[in-house]
This record gives sequence, structure tokens and C-alpha cells, in this order.
Amino acid sequence: MSTTESLVARGRQLAAGAGALTAALAVGATLFAAPVQAAPGPLKPYGVVTAKKGLSQRQYPSTDSSVRGYLRHRAQVGLVCKVRTQNVRGNSVWYLTRGERPGWVAGKYVTNTGYVKYCKDVHHARVQPNNPNNPSKHAVG
Repeated sequence: MSTTESLVARGRQLAAGAGALTAALAVGATLFAAPVQAAPGPLKPYGVVTAKKGLSQRQYPSTDSSVRGYLRHRAQVGLVCKVRTQNVRGNSVWYLTRGERPGWVAGKYVTNTGYVKYCKDVHHARVQPNNPNNPSKHAVG
């Protein structure tokens, strides 16, 4: 085989390989064009208010504590942690909500999804009251 024939044969092989590569790239581009979903991370627990008239969000986990906000019936609220303190109609669980104005809600009137840690398992600074200079109003429990 002459050098010229050898070069022509090699050129044909390269052209055939380039065509196969182009086809593979086109198929790969089609596969990668599909939307990529991020791997699901740990879900943050949330609760749904079940009280028909809504629910008061309190400064501390007690009905004696001042009201900081109000949650309507079926409102979804993020939950940070829970404590067992004052019993409200047979349920002593209170949840600390997350958001701009965190507060406490009685577990009796919230159906939670996911696992909610006890507050002792959560970083202590997250559950301290806004005014640490007022020791008489610390949370019970």
C-alpha cells in the first residue's frame, strides 16, 4: 500500500470516527438537556395549624406568656424544636417556630410533619428569649 493510499484510508477512518463522535455528542447533549434535579436534602419539619379559630404564637411555651403573633387555620409554619411544658388539653408538647418572628405554639393544635428535635438537641442560642436581661420570663421546662 502506498503512502497516499494509506493516508486516504486513515482519513476515511477518522471521518467515520468523527461522524460517530458527532452522533454520540448529539445524543449526549439531548440527555443532558433534560432538567437536572438537585439531590434532596434533609427536609425541615413543619406543622399545620389544626385549630378552627387559629392559634396564638407566644413568646414562651406557656398560655400565660404574651402573644407574639397569630396563625390562621391550616397555616403552615416551620418548626425548630419542641419542649414538654404546660399541658394544653392533654398535650404537653410546645413547638418553637422558625421565621422572622419565632414563637411558641401548643402542640395540641399543630400537626407536624417530619422529625422535630427536642430543644436540648438544638443550639442553645436559637431558643433563648429575645431579652436575656429579663430572667423572670424564661421558658418553663
